[in-house]
Amino acid sequence: MVNMKSFLNVEDLGDLKEALREAAEIKANRYKYDTLGKNKTLLMVFFNNSLRTRLSTQKAAMNLGMNVIVLDVNAGAWKLETERGVIMDGDKSEHLLEAIPVMGCYCDVIGIRSFAGLTDREYDYAETVYHQFEKYSGKPVFAMETATVHPLQAFADLITVSEHSEYPEGSGNGRKPKVVLTWAPHPRALPQAVPNSFAQWMLAADVDFVITHPEGYELDPKFVAGARVEYDQRKAFEGADFIYAKNWSCPGVGCHREDYGKILSKDMSWTVDAEHMSWTNNAHFMHCLPVRRGMIVTDDVIEAPTSLVIPEAANREISATVVLKRILQGM
Repeated sequence: MVNMKSFLNVEDLGDLKEALREAAEIKANRYKYDTLGKNKTLLMVFFNNSLRTRLSTQKAAMNLGMNVIVLDVNAGAWKLETERGVIMDGDKSEHLLEAIPVMGCYCDVIGIRSFAGLTDREYDYAETVYHQFEKYSGKPVFAMETATVHPLQAFADLITVSEHSEYPEGSGNGRKPKVVLTWAPHPRALPQAVPNSFAQWMLAADVDFVITHPEGYELDPKFVAGARVEYDQRKAFEGADFIYAKNWSCPGVGCHREDYGKILSKDMSWTVDAEHMSWTNNAHFMHCLPVRRGMIVTDDVIEAPTSLVIPEAANREISATVVLKRILQGM
């Protein structure tokens, strides 16, 4: 039994085979542990917008019999200061270092959603906000997407790949599913959280994993060490069983450190369309959503029978239920 006090990275979940087995058990009967969270309260703290994460995590908590409080920091609370050593003479009325222990008084588990600012790489990659909650709340904390990772999404992605792979583990043919993470264009600068986590989790899983992107978009080795990078998108797609499309801004690695958070390319030739998918092994298309149609992917690809974006989103409830279940069992 994994005693989880924090859920941020793939190693926090323990053995992935066991986690997938548990996910299948919960998906078959998602109310099997509906008394586990009795008289326990989940506080979900959102510093940023959410649709799937908010709905799926709240549903997961309800599956386990928990009470749920949702705090939208930008809509229903005092503006919070997150930096130490500042003179609070602006529009921020409360410091996070007082707010966090107060929040901890009213709940048993805390979920945090706080995106990267994309201006200060050291601050973002230190996961400053998340670790403040770990340190000062006195409660188990889990990530609902942070500056650098989105583990609930990556776990749901892994569940989805496992369910739709034609080469399940132990099939005996020695073939592993080929999974490709491809960069795609976007009009806005986006964080690297989803690609970071997807890479991290696929590298920990039993798949043939490839990343493809234009030069300058190299992800941090902390998350992708050991991954095969192919700058030729067509070569990367050849023989693929799963195509995971996602945009991210420059991660600021190596000589591109000064470009952190910037858009280096809007090359529309990277948009996943029917021609791109014809290079694959009749691959499934995946994306975390929301998706910019016509930029990330064309209508015909996302609406094709091979698209998994809706099952993938549905599995967010399952990944969150497994994580909350394990946190509750360790309390």
